[in-house]
This record gives sequence, C-alpha cells and structure tokens, in this order.
Amino acid sequence: MSGKTKVAILISGRGSNMKSLIQAAKDSDYPAEIIGVFSNRADAAGLDYAKEHGIQTAVISHKDFDSREAFCDALDAQLEAWGTEFICLAGYMRIHSNAFAEKWLGKMLNIHPSLLPLFKGLKPQQQALDAGVKVSGATVHEVTPELDAGPSVMQGVVPVLEDDDADSLAARILTVEHEIYPKALKYFLEKRRNTDQNLAAQQTLIWPQ
Repeated sequence: MSGKTKVAILISGRGSNMKSLIQAAKDSDYPAEIIGVFSNRADAAGLDYAKEHGIQTAVISHKDFDSREAFCDALDAQLEAWGTEFICLAGYMRIHSNAFAEKWLGKMLNIHPSLLPLFKGLKPQQQALDAGVKVSGATVHEVTPELDAGPSVMQGVVPVLEDDDADSLAARILTVEHEIYPKALKYFLEKRRNTDQNLAAQQTLIWPQ
C-alpha cells in the first residue's frame, strides 16, 4: 500500500458508489487505499459491505449533537484517528460545517446526480425533468463550503427519455456514477501527485470520451 493516498468514504445508506470505489482500489496500480467507511446512520447498508471487505467502519449519529459544528468536529476526530488523507462522499446526506469543509478543501470529493452547476441540492433528477432538459448525468466535484458548488473534476452524460420519471432517470444516472467516480478519484489523485496543484483550473472531464 506504500505511496497510496489513504481515503475514507462517508455514506448514509446503501453505499453503491462506495462499492465501486472499494472495487477500484483493489487494483495494485490504483492510487488510493480505502482505509475506513464512516456513516451517520447505524442502519446504513453499506457498512456491512465494507466490513465484509476488511475495511474498518465507524458510526456517529448526528442526532447526538446539538449543532452541525459539534458533529463535524466528532467526525473530523474519527477521520484523524484513522490517518485519513482524503475523503470521498458517497451518498452522504449531511451538510458539512464551513470549518470542516475549509479544513479538507482540495482533499474531498463528492458525486452529485446532475450536470452541475445545473440542479443543485435535493431531487436533482426531478428538477431535470421539470426543466425539460434532453440530457442529464452526474458530476464528481470538489467539496467547498458552498453546497454543490466546488470545481468539477469529471462528468458523465445520459439522455433524458420521453417516458422517464425521476426513478428511471436516477437509475440511468447511477450507472454512470459507478463508472466515473473511481475514474475521477484516480485522475484527481494522480494529477495532484504529478503537479502538486489544485484541479480547480483544470478542464472538467466528460465520460464517456
């Protein structure tokens, strides 16, 4: 594992994107080592998958804290205890405190099921349908204090079909998410290693090529 970036994945549910990252990291040439999976929900199904693959897990409920800041401080302490160097959000349904986002700036990625900057926030698939767009997709982006506003790293595009509802569009986008998240993390870490620069000035990659 020498030379690999130590990555923690944050989830709140089934962790399907987490699974794609764990599988990708099994490749000896992949630049990331998944060292831990964290959830704010004890019933998150993805925790069992992580344990089955020998990855340590931790659960801290946000409901046990009086403020977002206090919860994020506890999360940060757990990540530090693991020796985390980088964070991937994978269906993690909590908004970070500004202090947490600032601390991990340039060291944290998220995946969002729309072609950002379009359709930020909740229910982006329904937002896309309501807007009548012909294509949608997913975006891997850097996390900043502003929600869904960080620089894009990679996007995957899917068609919006005439008979789509939010569920069918979400399923099509999810397939693309599983493809681009491991690619985006690999690209980001290797680019950072090679240039020692933030990717904010780099061109967003579109998948498929």
